[in-house]
Amino acid sequence: MKKKLFGIFGPILLATVLLVLLFFSPFKINSNDPKLIKAASSSMAGNVLRGNSITKEALSTDNYVPFFGSSELSRISPFHPSVLAEKYDRGYTPFLMGAPGTQSLTQFMMMQSLGNELKDRKVVFIISPQWFVKQGIKRDYFDAYYSPEQTLNWLLNLKKVQASDQYLAQRLTHYGVVKKDERLERMLDAVMDGQLPDKTDITFSKLKLNMLEREDELFSTIGMISKQDAIDKNVSALPENYDQHELNTLANRLGKRATEGNEFGIQQRFYKQRIKPHMNLLADSQKNWDYRYSPEFSDFQLALDQLAKEHTDALFIIPPVNGRWAKFTGLSDEMLQQFSNKIKYQLTSQGFTNIADYTNQQNTPYFMQDTIHLGWKGWLAADQKVAPFLKDRKSQAENYQINNQYFLSKEWQEMNPGEIK
Repeated sequence: MKKKLFGIFGPILLATVLLVLLFFSPFKINSNDPKLIKAASSSMAGNVLRGNSITKEALSTDNYVPFFGSSELSRISPFHPSVLAEKYDRGYTPFLMGAPGTQSLTQFMMMQSLGNELKDRKVVFIISPQWFVKQGIKRDYFDAYYSPEQTLNWLLNLKKVQASDQYLAQRLTHYGVVKKDERLERMLDAVMDGQLPDKTDITFSKLKLNMLEREDELFSTIGMISKQDAIDKNVSALPENYDQHELNTLANRLGKRATEGNEFGIQQRFYKQRIKPHMNLLADSQKNWDYRYSPEFSDFQLALDQLAKEHTDALFIIPPVNGRWAKFTGLSDEMLQQFSNKIKYQLTSQGFTNIADYTNQQNTPYFMQDTIHLGWKGWLAADQKVAPFLKDRKSQAENYQINNQYFLSKEWQEMNPGEIK
């Protein structure tokens, strides 16, 4: 009978003991290994973005600069920031903080969990107009990069509940992946009411956070695929010396070669796979799309508030939408211009003045790689702002004038850009 019971429960008990030993052993990934950090910097891997251990280690030095963004960062070309920085010995490596599907809410969660690692630093932040849809970040996108570790890191470091905390708690409770955790939902309810979480919930959450941080230390490299090979390959395509005229000629040549065969100036591979089979469905398909009214404006405010708290100096890049594609799909150019005006008002009125707005470059040949992502000429134009901005990597930010009361409000989310004074 004892042998039978051991045969049933023995493997479970053994697995439990091994798991406990694993979590309490001194073993962890070597997060200060320069090769590992370099690989992680371009991986855009979910485990890296949801965790803290590798990113904090990278930013503890002056060797890495955070580039916040989304899917445009994943498209490696000779003019990608990672390629240009490596080829021309800029003295830093971009740490790509984003992936397809990441938006302001996810990026804020990453920022706040890094804390002082962003203090007095410079960062680059690419704003995609496509984030600013009516409902804000979609559930699937949020769930893919949701980090319980980063959420608990925020909650357990609260000393006093502010308006930004109440707004964040309210936003998080919109997503099912958060509401699955009853204790977490209870803590968020308290914050929404302006109260700190219950002490018992805090005690248990500290234990959970310790476990999540241990998981991060042990497993954050699982599934991590670096883009370093693609970066190295594209480095070899660039001229030996940084010459604007020569680079511009190369961008035109590469752009022309890659986009031949379609009327939109879109990379041919993307066109054949994503557009050509659906041409009839895509005509006029975006005529009712509108990026002027969205909770994303207030989610973005959370990121601005965090940058200001850490005295972080940011360069904001606003890409255009491919003009020929927008005309075909009916996407309003006037609407895009008004979106640009609204987001720039939110920035400049609070003291964020480093803005590279390329909204008016929608019809420049080879500026875009496809429908919405920066291409050969686009990245090269952005580099004309990025290179001088990052020449001195210590923050030059003046005092910010953060106005959370207004920019976290429904009034701002629904504000008609034409009525902004």
